[in-house]
Amino acid sequence: MNITVSEDLKAYIDPLTPDEHAALERSIKAEGCRDALVLWGDVLVDGHNRYGICQKQGLPFQTVQNTRFQSMEDVHLWMIDQHLGRRSVSDFQRGVLALRKREILAARRAIAITGTDDSHAASFAGDHNTEKSDINPLKSRADIAKVARLSSSQVLQIEKIQKQAAPELVAAIKAGAISINAAAAVASLPTEEQKSAVLAGKDELKQAAKRVRDTHRKPAHEASTSSTDEFQMLKDRLTALSAENQDLRRQVDELKARLIG
Repeated sequence: MNITVSEDLKAYIDPLTPDEHAALERSIKAEGCRDALVLWGDVLVDGHNRYGICQKQGLPFQTVQNTRFQSMEDVHLWMIDQHLGRRSVSDFQRGVLALRKREILAARRAIAITGTDDSHAASFAGDHNTEKSDINPLKSRADIAKVARLSSSQVLQIEKIQKQAAPELVAAIKAGAISINAAAAVASLPTEEQKSAVLAGKDELKQAAKRVRDTHRKPAHEASTSSTDEFQMLKDRLTALSAENQDLRRQVDELKARLIG
């Protein structure tokens, strides 16, 4: 049997830790591969780790076809939904998956609206999951946050990280070396500075994030100080003008007294 392992689909799979992989391998060697691998045609959809172990050990396995899929995008959406429901998936990865789901659903909605591929859009609406989120493709950041079980601000930070973060910084987030909030701050730095901070370790990453935040706070403080100084200058000017006005009034009164006298 020919089985194709898609690199695109592997991107949705978090690798097992060495201990987890060893435990799974021991289980399969002792009891066989009990759960069938899920295929779409010859594409492996579910069971990548089991497939790899069976190939390595020369062990047999069963397969089952998922006939509901109409395209590779259906496969992507299915895998995304599977991972979004798992507790072991990190906050960052859930955010990335939810944003990817939004992209796929938005593209399909555009196809349905423009009518460029009516049959495909119809098959999607009829055969794919009929959740409201599939019909209404995660239009707002709040929708994405709900699907990913995150806050809207976290989704915004993940979007920033996806756009600006160096690969090394993304790897550090996935490894748990830095929080989403801190990573979003570091992502605003030039790429080389991001890489240097990652290489320097967790402490430097935290310090880099702090420096960025302090820099962003500084203009607001300076603006506040500038406004206070400007207000004081105007107040002093008003006081001087009032004193000058009073002096002019005094001089006018003196002049009137002389003329009358």
